[in-house]
This record gives sequence, C-alpha cells and structure tokens, in this order.
Amino acid sequence: MMENSNDKKSGQLLDDLKSIRDLLDKYQLEPPLLTESAEDDIPVLSEVVAKEERPAPAPAAPVAQPTEISAPVVKPERPAPTPQRIDAELRKTAQLILQDVIDDFVPQIEAELKRRLEARMKELL
Repeated sequence: MMENSNDKKSGQLLDDLKSIRDLLDKYQLEPPLLTESAEDDIPVLSEVVAKEERPAPAPAAPVAQPTEISAPVVKPERPAPTPQRIDAELRKTAQLILQDVIDDFVPQIEAELKRRLEARMKELL
C-alpha cells in the first residue's frame, strides 16, 4: 500500500518534469542550470548603499540633446545549451529524484529486515 503511494508520487514528479519541459519547449526558453543564477542584474547591497550616500549632483547647464537616437542596448543572449549539457542536467535531476525515492523507502526496508532478523533469531535460539 505504501509502495503504491510512492509510485504515484514518482509518477507525478515525472509528469511535472515533462510538463515543465513542454512549456520550456513551447516558449523556446531554457532554464538556468542549478549552478547559474536566473538574474545577473540584481544589485548587491553595497552598490545600493553607495548610490544612496553620494551627494546629489549640482544642477548643470542644459545640454543640447543629441539629434540621433542610439540603438537600444541589447543583452547578449546565452548560447543554446548543448545536448551534453542538457543530458548532464537531466541526469543530475534524475539522481535527486531517485535519492528522494530511496530516502522514502529506507525506513520500510530497515523495519522489514529487523523483523526478519528477529524472527530468524527466535528460530535459532
């Protein structure tokens, strides 16, 4: 009975992973790897404090506006992950899921082994 709930849990986790992959494929997005950050432009506290402590600049004489509009700054896109990188990330994730399943079953296995050993000891003694 407990085994059945863990099978459902594992199946649900697998379905969740597949649906996430489908969504990413749909929008052609790649998730950041576990070792990468999602946002590179998050300010550090020292940057925020340093900006606030600076005195306000004195008003300057009006400057003529440039007549030419510069092109917007475009962030360089991350290169598409290679199949080897995707495979490595999927393997890491699969290992984490497998470890969760193993962790769920260890107490049951220990209890069953203990019960069998005690029964065997009673037979021998």
